[in-house]
Amino acid sequence: MLINLQQYRLVCVEGVDAEKFLQGQLTCDVTKLAIGASTLTAHCDPKGKVNSLFRLFRQAEQQFYLLIRQDLVENGLAQLKKYAVFSKVTFSEKNWTIVGVAENALEKCGAISPQIRMDLGERQILCLEQNVELDYTQSAQYWDYLDMQQGLPILSAAGQGEFIPQALNLQDIEQAISFQKGCYIGQETVARAKYRGINKRAMYLLQANTTALVEIGTEIEMQLENTWRKTGHVLSAVNFGEVLYLQVVMSNQLEENQRFRLPVEESELVII
Repeated sequence: MLINLQQYRLVCVEGVDAEKFLQGQLTCDVTKLAIGASTLTAHCDPKGKVNSLFRLFRQAEQQFYLLIRQDLVENGLAQLKKYAVFSKVTFSEKNWTIVGVAENALEKCGAISPQIRMDLGERQILCLEQNVELDYTQSAQYWDYLDMQQGLPILSAAGQGEFIPQALNLQDIEQAISFQKGCYIGQETVARAKYRGINKRAMYLLQANTTALVEIGTEIEMQLENTWRKTGHVLSAVNFGEVLYLQVVMSNQLEENQRFRLPVEESELVII
């Protein structure tokens, strides 16, 4: 599959202080990210809540790229830049073509030479400075579906500033959180969540057999004895083949066989 990832923007962060600056901002250990490698990571506010979530790619010693969702760019970059006033670092948005590759479709890309190639195991992301005509075979939404199946959280503007990284399961994803690195924005809260067990939420993937769509930021319902009450926060939603898939952040202390449903049409939701 070849997918035009129109939901993403690419931002270059470079300068003599680029590594030092990002190391003091992000949850991952930037110093241990090899050239040509990438990881999911988060930028938090001082209270440890996630401002932005993106894939960090290291192009050179002092040159990095952020692959960030369109609706996180404005606020996410503003929050990063306000800490950069005393660092020799620049930010530049790139109007490049971003292509998602899945199911061994690299041969369909022909002889193109991407400026950046991010390896996600069975998938790749190609970032092309030039405008190239490709035979795209799936929608951008399908890439979101693949991310959901892989357990990668999809954060939108409705969720900015709402969750600590562990509520999005980032402690279990790639190199997204380092608990050995030095201080960074929000680090105290992230460390307490790990060592004192203060985090009470996690992200789950649920599905329902329905054609319905669910608004990001709304709630689902869970059964308590003979009643239903609203719970959780819908982080992302896609619908394929009349099956609705939801990423929902909710309590990580669920009872076995806990029942869930959609509030509107009462379709049963099952954790997968």
